Amino acid sequence: MKKIEKILQQYGIRPTAMRMLVYRFIESKTTAVSLSVVENNFEKSDRTTLYRTLKTFEEKGVVHQIDDGTGIPKYALCNHENKPEKHRDLHLHFHCNSCRETVCLTNHQIPQISLPKKFIPEDINMLVKGVCDKCSQ
Repeated sequence: MKKIEKILQQYGIRPTAMRMLVYRFIESKTTAVSLSVVENNFEKSDRTTLYRTLKTFEEKGVVHQIDDGTGIPKYALCNHENKPEKHRDLHLHFHCNSCRETVCLTNHQIPQISLPKKFIPEDINMLVKGVCDKCSQ
């Protein structure tokens, strides 16, 4: 937990017990998680507290939110080696139509896109839908 405490402090987040537990939970997952998944893992915790924890992590750049087309936001840890920096997780996401899980494909970066003049991008999300490696066997 000392490692997690240090990571949260690097991002300017006060390392409360709940925040450290939520971080450890998300870190242990290989897929993106929704608020409901987090809530089911912390049954005795308040939904509002868990939501605020996820939003704080998102605002500070610890996690990024993924829109996988299901209408349910998912969250995954950002991949910038625990260094607080401008949040830009510009990689592909894959949503499996069979198991319904969403994963970050961090080795597949979204290419630079040239926009018309005066168009200012604020977010880019590239999602691939199909059948994952576990379900395709």
